[in-house]
Amino acid sequence: MLAAGDQTSRVQLSPSVWFARLVARPGFQKWASRLPIGRAVSERDGAEIFDILQGFVKSQVLLALVEMDILQRLLDQPASAEQLSLSSGVPHDRMEGLLKAGVAMRLLKSRRDGRYILARRGAAILGVPGLPQMISHNRAFYADMGDPVSLLRGVSETHLARFWPYVLGKSDEIPHDVAERYSSLMAESQSLVAQDTLRMVNFGGINTLLDIGGGSGAFLKAVLRKYPKMNAMLFDLPEVIPAARANFGQSGLESRVSLRPGSFREQPLPDGADAISLIRVLYDHDDKTVSDLLSKAFAALPVGGRLIVSEPMSGGSRPEPAGDIYFSFYTMAMGTGRVRSARQIADMCEAAGFADIKLPRAPRPYVSSAVTCSKAP
Repeated sequence: MLAAGDQTSRVQLSPSVWFARLVARPGFQKWASRLPIGRAVSERDGAEIFDILQGFVKSQVLLALVEMDILQRLLDQPASAEQLSLSSGVPHDRMEGLLKAGVAMRLLKSRRDGRYILARRGAAILGVPGLPQMISHNRAFYADMGDPVSLLRGVSETHLARFWPYVLGKSDEIPHDVAERYSSLMAESQSLVAQDTLRMVNFGGINTLLDIGGGSGAFLKAVLRKYPKMNAMLFDLPEVIPAARANFGQSGLESRVSLRPGSFREQPLPDGADAISLIRVLYDHDDKTVSDLLSKAFAALPVGGRLIVSEPMSGGSRPEPAGDIYFSFYTMAMGTGRVRSARQIADMCEAAGFADIKLPRAPRPYVSSAVTCSKAP
């Protein structure tokens, strides 16, 4: 009679499991490193694993460069570690260490005269709308990621849940400064999302676009400027509407936009639009909230009306870094959200009654992907 361990040893392993177990043996690694091909693979794997390990440190180096305004200062003029040390209150040797780390990350360049300048990648950070602000905002996210096991188990309140109280349906608890901070951060980051959404989706033929959760109106501004004959409605929490009113007033678009305060959790959506956009909205919420929202969108649209969803998405059966690493854990830390694949969103739209579902190719999945559909007769 075979013991349990013997029975397990006789179970036929799949080739992939067998190979993984072989590679996991220290003896195999030592043997493979003696062979030219094995050594190259081993060294490459080791470097990539170490890069994953030091990833958090890289992000914090970037945070320090942004929060001490070093990127902007080096954009204005080259500076030495000593100069930056005196103006930032950081000891000279530590500032030198920070700047060298920036060089290693190809954000900075060192000159022969001992001064540092911005590299192309560092300059690009300043050129992306909202990116420096998002880097600073990640301080809250990384605090939650400091204990990933607790985050996965959901054993304590997260910093991001406190930053985004609206996702928990606590719109009446949002102080003015929090609403203002939320609107500002979203407005800064929506510029890139708007660019890519307009590349993926043709808004031609839409008379009135209803933007749900539109914040201060950054997305609608981009759409209205590209489509001068279109009108729009913006639906968001009452606390957010003043920022939108000011924004549209400054841009001269106020005559084309109707502002509708409310919560899609508690109210039906305004009617009168022949298209609805959900830009970075669904991934903030759980499946039930999303299903309810899609049903409300279906009810608010006329026959033939269009629905446009645009947000970072999971790669589904082919996981990809932005959706399945960063945004997956970000939404987890928010407390209610989750990243879904384009196919999952399409299925939820179909369950709400929508048809003619399309999944446009995303030029930059780390910015946004899209799903479009319409209300069939």
